[in-house]
Amino acid sequence: MIDVLLGLQWGDEGKGKIVDVLTPEYDIVARYQGGPNAGHTIIIDGKKSVLHLIPSGIFHPPSICVIGNGVVIDPVTLKKEILSLEEAGVEVRSRLLISERAHLILPTHKLLDAASESAKKGDKIGSTLKGIGPTYMDKTGRNGMRVGDLTRKDRLDVYHNLVQKHLRLLRPYDFEFDLSLYEKDFHEALDFLASLKKINSEQFLNDALNSSKKILAEGAQGTMLDIDFGTYPFVTSSNTTTAGACTGLGVAPKHIRKVYGIFKAYCTRVGSGPFPTELYDETGEQIRKSGGEFGATTGRPRRTGWLDLPLLKYAVTLNGVTDLIMTKADVLAFLPQISYAWAYQTPDGILETCPFELTKEITPLLRHTNSWEDISGVSSVEQIPQTLSDYIKMVEKYTGQNITYLSLGPDRSQTLKLR
Repeated sequence: MIDVLLGLQWGDEGKGKIVDVLTPEYDIVARYQGGPNAGHTIIIDGKKSVLHLIPSGIFHPPSICVIGNGVVIDPVTLKKEILSLEEAGVEVRSRLLISERAHLILPTHKLLDAASESAKKGDKIGSTLKGIGPTYMDKTGRNGMRVGDLTRKDRLDVYHNLVQKHLRLLRPYDFEFDLSLYEKDFHEALDFLASLKKINSEQFLNDALNSSKKILAEGAQGTMLDIDFGTYPFVTSSNTTTAGACTGLGVAPKHIRKVYGIFKAYCTRVGSGPFPTELYDETGEQIRKSGGEFGATTGRPRRTGWLDLPLLKYAVTLNGVTDLIMTKADVLAFLPQISYAWAYQTPDGILETCPFELTKEITPLLRHTNSWEDISGVSSVEQIPQTLSDYIKMVEKYTGQNITYLSLGPDRSQTLKLR
């Protein structure tokens, strides 16, 4: 069987921590989409690690970690990540398997990303500038470079042909660059990547399923950044939903058992795009500081706001969520009052689901409740404050799904199983 774990908001919900917590129950952890624009933060005994490409199960030997075909890989980032983990004493190379079908991010992909974003001026998407979008464009354009190409004798020809295409695309932009500054590190990283274990990942994973192995599919970003169902055009370039696990790993829907959907007790967003419940006041700043809301990949301050129930229920429905996981409940402790959106006021009346567009004409309808005291030391269900328990029940009633796990702080140990 395969269980899927994904985010239900705009990313940064705490997926890395929860994957780390759940990994002992699985034989294989597999990333199925996204790239180094992801930043999965894991804190073990106070020590912080941020993973961009390697699945978050890497800290639990003997679990096997797979980078699936749906992921786009920056060889330079992957090399740095592996060497950093090995320096910290984590065994990586014997346990990391990489799909031959995964596409590679070239230096020119990053240049195209930066040039395109720069040209948008005031209409920026909020790209992480990691080359994700241009790489997926080459993938759908059927001329990308894949991990499996590293064994080809004409590998350099494949690279140079793609680079020449990118240079032609860069000509119209008023954008200066020096490609030679990036190529040495890139080709050294390609050689490093060529030395790692590469597999036919769809065959490997299906063989594992046939052998009754347990697989956890790890998503990146969040549902509201999905290329089809997110707040388009302010989205990522891949399918972040449960369906993306099937195409990003090559597994059939019939194998999916549980779908763990992760959400924060409030909302955050990095970059541009609509955010109905965004806070612009001191409360928003307090949540940002208390929650350490700065991008793990970009370092940019995250926008903060109240929990948006219509969007959460929409994400639960899209993904077929079976188990909810609430994170960062500790961040809202001590606030005099917390709020949440239960519906939107629109020109056509009250709406309790996600509209085609979240325009300025749509305003959230808020309800208010008391917050709770410090919960960082809570170690049992019985110790949960009544106000937090009521908040959990409210979310469960609205979404129709139970909250299975509650995160009480950033460390691996600060996680409570409710059911």
